[in-house]
Amino acid sequence: MFDAARPARLNRSQLSVPGSQRRFLEKAAASAADIVMLDLEDSVASSDKPAARETVIAALNELDWGQRTVSVRINALDTPFMYRDLIEVAERGGNRLDLIMVPKINSAADVHLLDVLLSQIEAATGRKRLGLELQIETAEGLTNVEAIAAASPRVESLHFGPGDFAASIGARSTSIGGPVPDYAVLADADAQGARARFLGDPWHYALARIVVACRAAGVRPVDGPYGDFNDPEGLEAAARRSAAMGFDGKWAIHPSQIEPLNAAFRPSPAEIDKAKRILAALDEASAAGRGAVVLDGKMIDIASVRQAQGLVEKARRIGLA
Repeated sequence: MFDAARPARLNRSQLSVPGSQRRFLEKAAASAADIVMLDLEDSVASSDKPAARETVIAALNELDWGQRTVSVRINALDTPFMYRDLIEVAERGGNRLDLIMVPKINSAADVHLLDVLLSQIEAATGRKRLGLELQIETAEGLTNVEAIAAASPRVESLHFGPGDFAASIGARSTSIGGPVPDYAVLADADAQGARARFLGDPWHYALARIVVACRAAGVRPVDGPYGDFNDPEGLEAAARRSAAMGFDGKWAIHPSQIEPLNAAFRPSPAEIDKAKRILAALDEASAAGRGAVVLDGKMIDIASVRQAQGLVEKARRIGLA
């Protein structure tokens, strides 16, 4: 589904930056992240939240953010900080602010509330329209994910929050987006009696449901953080898993994770070349009155065209095509 009201944004890497630290915000403004998210929630202590809000507003107005998309994560609707976060940031954050990220969204009603408040602010101040990024972090939120994704044209993306989601469902894990050693099965014994151990992916169900809900509603699916920033191999594997599932990108919680994420969600030259050849072959077949064509020994049809068009468009926005 395409909605002209939703901008086509690159979202391969989304850098989360503590809103209380001006020096981190300055570094983030010069980073290679597609989207920089200034955080007022988990990375800021309760006693520091009012001061962090002022730091973020000043940074939005004073720093050069270049061409990248800028977002602010406010506190959740069930906290005493959410209302003032939303009002102050939206009213005083300037027109360089593009998106508001909201954690722990549980229902479409949560989205309707945010939509009404932002519409009131925009009408009163004349500021540009703000998009919404919504985090799915609870069992209730995942249960309602389809309605959440479709709740407002203002919704641009849904983001999986593995840490809070694990707590919500009572999972025995302290991992943030990484493997869970106990989530495994043993194969039957081989001739020597050895049994191979196979790790499963405990987040697969949640991720699959989020990506399907997003694609049905025409919004971007974005995977959450990989907590161990000293494990680049694990990060790459998690990112490529998400890319294979259909996600647009993934969070970075450290600047060292940005380029690996950009690379993992970047179409390879071979993929771009194949996509262009698919489009060319189908154009040729259409001109000849054929609905399908064989390319490299495989049948190519209209479904292949849609996949190829999406890949070429993504490459174009990155600057590769």
